[in-house]
Amino acid sequence: MTAISTADFRNGLVVDLDGQLMEIVEFQHVKPGKGGAFVRTKFKNVLTGRVLEKTFRSGERMEEARIEERRWQYLYHDGDLYHFMDYETYEQMAVNASVVGDAAEWMKENTDAILVFHKGKVIKVKIPLFVELTIAKAEPGVQGDRASSATKPATLETGAVIQVPLFLNEGDVVKVDTRTGEYIERVS
Repeated sequence: MTAISTADFRNGLVVDLDGQLMEIVEFQHVKPGKGGAFVRTKFKNVLTGRVLEKTFRSGERMEEARIEERRWQYLYHDGDLYHFMDYETYEQMAVNASVVGDAAEWMKENTDAILVFHKGKVIKVKIPLFVELTIAKAEPGVQGDRASSATKPATLETGAVIQVPLFLNEGDVVKVDTRTGEYIERVS
């Protein structure tokens, strides 16, 4: 780890703050008329996603965390383990379901994922913001409801259930926002 000061702050920088990995979301240097300058900072916990606001005296030092992101291929899951392969070395690694988290809903076999490492250990799995998945199960739309913006539940090939417009059927490919789980559009 490298010691940094508040002058080195930049968005996206990950620091070790009281034993927690925190990413700087935004920061502001403040120079009041009286007293010393300070830095108002908003952090996001890398593991939990919780947001924390904290103020530091100007020049205060802390440890920068070394985070490495690498592109791997998602292969399959077996119980609580998700298996990935490194594109460069063909090394395979099993990652616990608790680390994969909500990303599992949107991952299909043989697609890309970004594994985030800290001290040689996977701490997070990142997936693309938008994915294209096939509808595996959906009830047919009711005739006459098609003009309104009504929706129905549809189960995707990964097992995730989302709301889609009534005109979509089994076998249709849809684009989904992985952050919100919302249907974006039908892919032709």
